[in-house]
Amino acid sequence: MTPEKRLEAFQRMVEQRPEDPFARYSLAMALRSAGRGEDAVREFEQLRRRAPAYVPTYLMLGQVLETLGKGAEAARAYQDGMAAAAKAGQEHARSELAQALEVLRAQGA
Repeated sequence: MTPEKRLEAFQRMVEQRPEDPFARYSLAMALRSAGRGEDAVREFEQLRRRAPAYVPTYLMLGQVLETLGKGAEAARAYQDGMAAAAKAGQEHARSELAQALEVLRAQGA
């Protein structure tokens, strides 16, 4: 399957199941892979609004924001993700987010 076809398939999944966090996450990841960072951010933000407890969102959102040169926004995504992960009892995810935030801060963002 070509990247374009994959992207179309994920867009259809979101249209059919807009409240399914995995469908929206998959679309955002496909957009990221296609080099469409701003579009990926919009999908990750939509996912965060619709399913704030879906912890994988925050690390990927932060990474895309970093790629776009939006360090302060990435830091907020990581912090929000740490809170969501702690609330969900996902210590490994919380640790990954904390590490991403630490690296970002070390880079001066």
